[in-house]
Amino acid sequence: MKINRKGRRDFKHRFRTRVITNIMYSALVTCLIEIFLVLNLTLLADHARRSEWDSSLLTIIQDSDLMIVMGYVLLGIIIFSITFFLLQEKSVNYISRISEAMENISQGDLNTFVEVIGDDEFSSMAENLNKMVEDIRNLMDKERESERTKNELITNVAHDLRTPLTSIIGYLELLSAQSGLTPERQKKYIDIAYGKTRRLEKLIGDLFGFTKLNYGKIAMNITRVDIIKLLSQLLEEAYPNFSDKSLSYELQSNVPVKVISADGNLLARLFDNLINNAIKYGADGKRVLVKVHAEKTVVQISITNYGYIIPPEELPLIFNKFYRVEHSRSSSTGGTGLGLAIAENIVNMHGGEIIARSDLNGTVFMVTLQVDFDINKENFRKLG
Repeated sequence: MKINRKGRRDFKHRFRTRVITNIMYSALVTCLIEIFLVLNLTLLADHARRSEWDSSLLTIIQDSDLMIVMGYVLLGIIIFSITFFLLQEKSVNYISRISEAMENISQGDLNTFVEVIGDDEFSSMAENLNKMVEDIRNLMDKERESERTKNELITNVAHDLRTPLTSIIGYLELLSAQSGLTPERQKKYIDIAYGKTRRLEKLIGDLFGFTKLNYGKIAMNITRVDIIKLLSQLLEEAYPNFSDKSLSYELQSNVPVKVISADGNLLARLFDNLINNAIKYGADGKRVLVKVHAEKTVVQISITNYGYIIPPEELPLIFNKFYRVEHSRSSSTGGTGLGLAIAENIVNMHGGEIIARSDLNGTVFMVTLQVDFDINKENFRKLG
């Protein structure tokens, strides 16, 4: 943990104050004991002389001023040392515990914890040490999660790419090996191979897109975008997909035009993913509804399908990369499982919010965006 100069100065000041306080306290105790002994030994010596009590020690004390002074000095040093040691013993024991904890941490024991006692420089050391251990544990957890994600990425991508690639190779082998195929059969095989190739292209595009978005490799180009016009164009472009699934669509808005500040290309990708997701999983519902509700500072876009209902326990997981609600990798709804993760990243880049709900009234993805988005202010807010 990084400690600034002011923190180091405060630490030194508190430590010196504690030591000086213990020295003064030890000196005070020593003086009180010395005064007590001086008064009482002198009185004892006078009493012995008057009562003619024969004591060589008392005679030396009475007759030798030098010996008295030396004895008192030596006794004072002993008393001071013992008192100071007793006062410092608690701190020494605490430092020993901190030192032992640091040694355990250096040997890899990240379950080490030092109890924070009091409110002084040593308790600050213990608190900082505990915070350092927690930070190291969090960092290691992130590293493990990163490694797990990398392995998961390799596994999922290998599976997703292999499936269409195997089909493409199979149909091309049929075309090259069987010269007697009818033109209709050849066209069918070519169309299937072409469709698989397009799917393969989309999988690779999703993979690269997610990687760039997730690691901040895309620079945003903020312009003025008419969100109503953008959604209308995307729905028209998706008409063949709606037709294939026997779905109808409707665009509703409380305003005819709504211009917002955003990256038009990223928004197109965001809503294209959400519309295609509604087409994939809404075929049973026969209808997809896109609604826009614009206010002065924000605009809300909801995309609703009336097909498959997402179980409540799975709703919090749907934006996770590679997660699929149907728990299958079928060709009908198959993909990398990155579409919603990409959508969430784009929304976050615009400082917005995306939520999902699913019940008997339909599965709704609600996106909330700022009308006047400022990327510089948003980055400053995130850093703050």
